[in-house]
Amino acid sequence: MTRSIALLLAAVVLAAPLASPAVAAPPPPVSAAFGNTVLIIDPDGRSRKIWLKSDGSWTGLSRRGLDLAGKWTVKGGKVCLSQSKPRLPGSLCQTFPTKIGATMSAKDPSGKTVQLKLVKGRVTR
Repeated sequence: MTRSIALLLAAVVLAAPLASPAVAAPPPPVSAAFGNTVLIIDPDGRSRKIWLKSDGSWTGLSRRGLDLAGKWTVKGGKVCLSQSKPRLPGSLCQTFPTKIGATMSAKDPSGKTVQLKLVKGRVTR
């Protein structure tokens, strides 16, 4: 009887990880972006728009209104974006604003200073 209780207890302990939720809470650097728009504003005032999804993908619109898409991850408190539409090699890691209305300066891949702003909702204009 003791052996069957030990086996039952072992089975419960081994099954516990399987019963945990499959989707973890989003990391703090991106949770405020879900359902909202990250604007990347260039020095000339034109902007790109990015929408992060909780599944690790993102979509967006270029300065010219062309569709963008890719994957995101979080590394060292920064959001790292890789782009698959149109395909670009590598990824860009950047700190994102974490509150609606917040704006921060950043460098783009060419070294220009851009502004990142978190805007409430899905802004397309």
